[in-house]
Amino acid sequence: MSAATRTSVPWAAPAGHDARATLAEARDTTRSVARTFAIACRLLPRAIRDDVFLLYLVLRTLDDLVDHGRPDAADRVGAVAAWAERRAGPRTREVAVLEALAARHPVPRRAIADFCAGMRQDIAGETFATEADLDRYCYRVAGTVGLVMTSVLGAREPARAAPAAAALGMAMQRTNILRDIDEDAAHGRVYVAREAVERHGSLAPGLREPLVRDQIARADVLYERGLAGVGQLRSGRRAVSAAGAMYREILRQIERGGHGAAPGRAVVSRPRKLVVAARAAWRA
Repeated sequence: MSAATRTSVPWAAPAGHDARATLAEARDTTRSVARTFAIACRLLPRAIRDDVFLLYLVLRTLDDLVDHGRPDAADRVGAVAAWAERRAGPRTREVAVLEALAARHPVPRRAIADFCAGMRQDIAGETFATEADLDRYCYRVAGTVGLVMTSVLGAREPARAAPAAAALGMAMQRTNILRDIDEDAAHGRVYVAREAVERHGSLAPGLREPLVRDQIARADVLYERGLAGVGQLRSGRRAVSAAGAMYREILRQIERGGHGAAPGRAVVSRPRKLVVAARAAWRA
């Protein structure tokens, strides 16, 4: 087995956890749950691909625990927050993985702490009065992911790369909000700012075109800022460009569907994703 494909055990797993199994789960989770992201990950250098999978597993695990209302969600988020803030806390699997990643990359602990703050907002069921409130939330749950990802990929000028990475993550989160607007509403969740609903009139299918147009425009501004910084990355430029382009295509699909005229989730076909990803990767 070559060095490029050898499965390593890069951290000491906490009691009850197997490092090799965790790495296998990280790979499988990315490929089965995050299909768009998995396409982009194929473009990553082999040397860092597994670290990206592990990072995704940590953040996805916390998000799923919170989203599904698991009774241990607050404790697991708290353990990661304690690690990020250099406080004593349980050494959960997520903490063990982050320790290993931080030994290899300059993982920004402040960003991890901010991510945990966003998870706590979800646990509390917070809503958003203003666009600034929503932007703060999008930064916490997704802009931070861009910052941590950049720490793994490396940046030529971190001070320039960081704002772009955060903007791209925020753009993707705003895209998620628009894509899942009906699904969230069915579960009693609204992630659109109240001021936007009051200004444009309604979230209901058939009545929300002005609101959706406004929210798409806000997301597109963030995509422009985010994708403009891809050139700052030391590696993974093609992967990040492809991921951003594929996610942005969801906005175009929403537009093609009449800006939310009909209920349901906007879905971009796999062939279309591959075309969009290939074009973006070539440009990068």
